Amino acid sequence: MGQKEGYTDKRGIFMKFLDVVEKVGNKLPHPFMIFVYLALGIIVFSWLISLFNVSVYHPGEEEQVAVRNMISVDGLEFMLSSMLTNFTGFAPLGLVLVMMFGIGLAQKVGLIETFMKRTILNAPKRLITFVIIGTGVIGNLASDAAFVIIPPLAAMVFYALGRHPLAGMAAGFAGVGAGFTANVIVAGTDALLSGISTEVARTIDSTANVTPVDNWFFMSASVIMLMIVGTIITERVVEPRLGTFDTKYADQDAVDQKVDEPTALEIKGLKVAGIAGLLYVALVALTIVPENGILRGEEGTIVPSLFLDNIIPIILFFFLTVAISYGVTTNMIQQSSDVPEYMGGAMKDMSGFIVLIFAASQFIAYFDWSNIGIFIAVSGADILQNMQFTGLGVIVGFILLTGVLNLFIFSGSAQWALMAPIFIPMFMILDYNPAFVQLAYRIADSSTNIITPMNPYVPMVLAFMKKYDNRAGFGTLFSIMLPYAMVFLTLWIVMFVIWTLLGIPIGPGVTPQ
Repeated sequence: MGQKEGYTDKRGIFMKFLDVVEKVGNKLPHPFMIFVYLALGIIVFSWLISLFNVSVYHPGEEEQVAVRNMISVDGLEFMLSSMLTNFTGFAPLGLVLVMMFGIGLAQKVGLIETFMKRTILNAPKRLITFVIIGTGVIGNLASDAAFVIIPPLAAMVFYALGRHPLAGMAAGFAGVGAGFTANVIVAGTDALLSGISTEVARTIDSTANVTPVDNWFFMSASVIMLMIVGTIITERVVEPRLGTFDTKYADQDAVDQKVDEPTALEIKGLKVAGIAGLLYVALVALTIVPENGILRGEEGTIVPSLFLDNIIPIILFFFLTVAISYGVTTNMIQQSSDVPEYMGGAMKDMSGFIVLIFAASQFIAYFDWSNIGIFIAVSGADILQNMQFTGLGVIVGFILLTGVLNLFIFSGSAQWALMAPIFIPMFMILDYNPAFVQLAYRIADSSTNIITPMNPYVPMVLAFMKKYDNRAGFGTLFSIMLPYAMVFLTLWIVMFVIWTLLGIPIGPGVTPQ
């Protein structure tokens, strides 16, 4: 395959570190059980701390609050009486499920897959890398489906153009994985993370609200950064290192495989969906662009406004509009009953999330009721203030910590549900906007997705790689993806710092402090 020395799986320090990550990570329980164990830990810890009559000043309630013992009559009553409301009232649950009605329908009828294929296959040859990475980033609308579709498609396209297929696969994987929370379209990830952030932020300020668009400006700009930087890494670092593709190490079916072009009917469906989407956007624009628009705020403002307060149903109807238009045109939807059937199928894919949220919601509720969250937040903030470590440096440190933890816990929602109850209150006491803390988390969570052995799609991508090179191993994959992860994380932090210093809003009406 014309590889240079060092292409094979050498056991360097980083590879040995990844071995440790994989070994430790594989020993971790399922995220659901992690939250169960943490909830039990909160119960025991609250009892221990309450023995010392510990109390702290709650900045939101402006009074001293004591750590409450959950191993008590009041604690038992709370656990039993609040179990259902902890779950059903958990903000991310409704937000994400409603979003998935629309996005899931678009995925089930084939709209998103056709869009991704059409975008990549129609791109000019000189822009193909740029388009693959961009499509991968935007493809996170389809959630995990993008991991399955884009990397192998990108490999086939690169091979068809006479380029190294593993370089195409790397570009696709980098776009989908490292750009997982970036997008120009508000997606389910925005709803999920903002819901958790709101739930936690209200333990400090009962009026706090983090909306799905609060990181939109920054994450939209991030898409362009990832596309440009990812293209440079692919064409200047990864592809030259891989050298010339040698078919003798590839499976015959891989090199004989042809790119499956969208059919004429699918292309027609895409056009119809595009027209329907534009008409819907124009209709929504009529409600917010005029100064007397009905979705503007009471004083004619856009920030705040009914439009931003109700962005989830507005986005839901957008996806329903384009998905139904596409499905009817392509005959994927032949009768009205097909729509709820597809929606139901999308909800089945969300069953794991729903189960996880049940445990996570109990953990966060216990954290709040026992006052352990505010105890840790105030104590942590005091320590940072005494150390005079309260500026951007502490936020960058938080980003780096998140990046390391993400190597062990791949699920972004599970990791945020673990970290948010500690860090959002702590940083809010230091006068940071919870949406700003959430943004810092998203940068790190995305960047290291492609180098963690805990990513369930790493084995799948490796299997695709082996079809083109039977010598490839985990070391091969991580050595190819490491430049993307490290450069993305570094430049994202630089972008984050500059953005903050310039005081640019990270979302509509949202500033760091």
